[in-house]
Amino acid sequence: MCEAIHNFSMGLRELIKDYFLGFWDYETPKVMVVKNNTLGVIYRGVQFLVITYFIWYVFISQKAYQEIETHPESSVYTTMKGIAVHGDNILDTAEYARPSEGGDVISTILRREVTYDQQQGTCAEVKVNNANCTSDSDCVEGEVNFNGHGRRTGRCVWYYNNTFKTCEIQSWCPVEDYAAVREPALVEAINFTVFIRNSIHFPKFKVLRGNIKYAPNKRMLRRYLNKCHYDEEKEPYCPNFRLGYIANKARENFNELCQTGGVIGVVINWHCDLDVDASNCKPTYSFRRLDMRKDLSNSGYYYRFGKYYSKDGVESRTLIKAFGIRLDVIVHGHAGKFSLVPTIISIVTAMTSVGICSIICDWIMLTFIDKNEVYSEKKFDEVAKEPMQHISTGFGYIVDYGSTHSDLSDGVPL
Repeated sequence: MCEAIHNFSMGLRELIKDYFLGFWDYETPKVMVVKNNTLGVIYRGVQFLVITYFIWYVFISQKAYQEIETHPESSVYTTMKGIAVHGDNILDTAEYARPSEGGDVISTILRREVTYDQQQGTCAEVKVNNANCTSDSDCVEGEVNFNGHGRRTGRCVWYYNNTFKTCEIQSWCPVEDYAAVREPALVEAINFTVFIRNSIHFPKFKVLRGNIKYAPNKRMLRRYLNKCHYDEEKEPYCPNFRLGYIANKARENFNELCQTGGVIGVVINWHCDLDVDASNCKPTYSFRRLDMRKDLSNSGYYYRFGKYYSKDGVESRTLIKAFGIRLDVIVHGHAGKFSLVPTIISIVTAMTSVGICSIICDWIMLTFIDKNEVYSEKKFDEVAKEPMQHISTGFGYIVDYGSTHSDLSDGVPL
């Protein structure tokens, strides 16, 4: 028993000793030069593609050597400017712009359908499902049709033109669908101006930029803003946009928008390379329609609001259904600056990816070229205590004397 324990301890000691000494050994892969033109062309071709990808796309196009920030802090303020003549009335921003305080969403009224002098009372329901009737028994008192305009009184009355009967309702009368007056479109709105002020902050790099041209004082800035209009090449720092320009860039017909309304996105893109001067960090603008034009029932943009007043001591209102353009300002930001960490990671990744070339060529060599297994016998050595034997190929001999470098030329018959 004691002898067995002694032998076990001695074997364990030798194992630990061999492992410790082997830990400090240096290992190097065996190099085999294969002089095959086809395989050489494939190898260099794959190398060229991998290196070109990393130089052109990864480093030049994507700037993988930079530390980036894609979630900046942004602020947007908008106002509408313009005067329009509507019949005998003069309309200013208080009449057609909503909301008046600005923000990243602003809309302007292009057309109105107005129902005048509505008062709380009873009147005939308009043409909705189950509104038609022949007698009072067809109308349930207190029933509310959520597709209709009010609560039913239980009476069946003549419609406004006395051609048929519908259930009477308690609501604001007369009902909009019957009494609304359709006004002409505000075509002058094509020259209305939208002022969009945007500032963006990249906290990681402590960079703050704005979309308005720098001026030495407020007077010069005010003078510039009063006369400039945005142009991608001539005035990239002017924040004034004509509605007609926005509709045109969104590929929309302004006259059609006047009839149905629509939602247009104003996308501001900040793509900043902070390795150069910060003044080169300029905004670019794009415009596109956001509401679904193919779905006619849900396309367009409109909303309702009322103007309340007292008439003969009775509360009354004028109901306005407004069709217009709503602008949603969307800001995207991307900033990058040189950093040592992503640079090292990208270089190591590139160097590692070049190793794919050897893997591909090894697979091609051993699968399609090495028909008589000459290459595989040289590439994979079996370690044994016996001396290395001559390797017969059927046509000659290749002798391995333990060198880490082998040279196989095209003269090796396969």
